[in-house]
Amino acid sequence: MQIDERGARVRAVRRRLVQDGPPRTRPHERDFETVSLPERDCDLLRDLLVAEQAETVVEVGLAYASSALAIGEALVTVDPPNPQHVIVDPFQDDAYSDVGWDLLRAAGLDSIARLMRVRSSVALPELVAEGVVADAAFVDGSHRFHEVFVDLYFLRRIVRPGGLVVLDDDWTPSVRTAVRYYERNLGWTVIPDAFAAGGTLRNIGDDPAAEPVARCRALRLPAPLTEPPFDQFHAF
Repeated sequence: MQIDERGARVRAVRRRLVQDGPPRTRPHERDFETVSLPERDCDLLRDLLVAEQAETVVEVGLAYASSALAIGEALVTVDPPNPQHVIVDPFQDDAYSDVGWDLLRAAGLDSIARLMRVRSSVALPELVAEGVVADAAFVDGSHRFHEVFVDLYFLRRIVRPGGLVVLDDDWTPSVRTAVRYYERNLGWTVIPDAFAAGGTLRNIGDDPAAEPVARCRALRLPAPLTEPPFDQFHAF
């Protein structure tokens, strides 16, 4: 199948997902709309990965596959010799009845995707042990501070120096606080234009009086990576 045909197939599945929703959802009101990354943010994520010429991407959280389809479209567009999309989701079979994985299969992306059906705290160390090196990561798993912090710790060892880490739901205080450690102590830098123009906005903490911020945040790892001295800790 040619690149244009592969891309068209992915875009068709993405379009159906946006227009019709997934074929099945969890029994929660508006679960798809609540859980999934909005289409415009998916487009921005895709464009960012294409500009990065990403070949290997790690994703934490699959759910209804809106972001995974966008990542897959980016990899098909870049068309590297050995594209790899590693997805971590321990709830895909039990909670989501494999709906996200089935959508990836319908888009023909299962040939480049690998689904690890375990918690990220188990999967990411396995990837480190395997020697996986990614160009970028997208994080939309647990939003608990300690679990986000651990995800970022291991992704720092997986994503290449100078690579990208993109997080969803940066409006939540737990995610913002975890990211702030890596900014203040390990030299991660925000790419300000990645999602600020055209991306979905949310008030911090869902407080109507709080500052509206982009739902997603993209950060670049320093190159080379360095370990700061323990006595140069910056409170975050």
